[in-house]
Amino acid sequence: MDKLLDTFLLMLEGSEITLEIFFVTLIIALPLGMLAALGRLSSLKPLSRLVEFYIWLMRGTPLMLQLLFVYFALPMVGVRLPDIAAALLAFTLNYAAYFAEIFRAGIQSVPKGQYEAAKTLGMSYPQTMRRIILPQVFRMVLPPVSNETINLVKDTSLVYILAMNDLLRVARTIVQREFDMTPFLIAAVFYLAMTFVLTWGFKKLEAYYGKYDN
Repeated sequence: MDKLLDTFLLMLEGSEITLEIFFVTLIIALPLGMLAALGRLSSLKPLSRLVEFYIWLMRGTPLMLQLLFVYFALPMVGVRLPDIAAALLAFTLNYAAYFAEIFRAGIQSVPKGQYEAAKTLGMSYPQTMRRIILPQVFRMVLPPVSNETINLVKDTSLVYILAMNDLLRVARTIVQREFDMTPFLIAAVFYLAMTFVLTWGFKKLEAYYGKYDN
């Protein structure tokens, strides 16, 4: 029992890095994704094309490759980041691109008549987006944002390749040392618990905003 408790405590410590990467990535990537979506829809062609290229690049290459590039390639050009900062940079840029496409699709799904109606009322474009369009977009994009958020929980395990002591690396270290598969089962429970909480939270949000559709 003591051995199991010690294993649990070690993995709980490893989960701190996992949770830090998850929360910081989500907090930064969501607003960055919204800004990228607005840039993608901008009437300024250079800005729109630049954001389109960024999204294509981030979505078209594996997250693992992006992690390795930030961690190993940037120091070759004189840019050295701490391990956690390198991981957060790669995760944030990657997930912001996916959130950008989700938000773009949500914005474009709002009927154009609402833009025209807001214009006739004398509302500026920023006012239209803030008061009319974005509240509807937020409700519509909850399901795909939920899916990407759950994927983020699982993708945090990729920092293992950067030799960071996240939940999965701690589990593997204990397994190799003790020749016991229990840590992998505990790690699975940790990930399932996190995804359960997220799924429950997004369901509550969907139910809350869904009542306005009735």
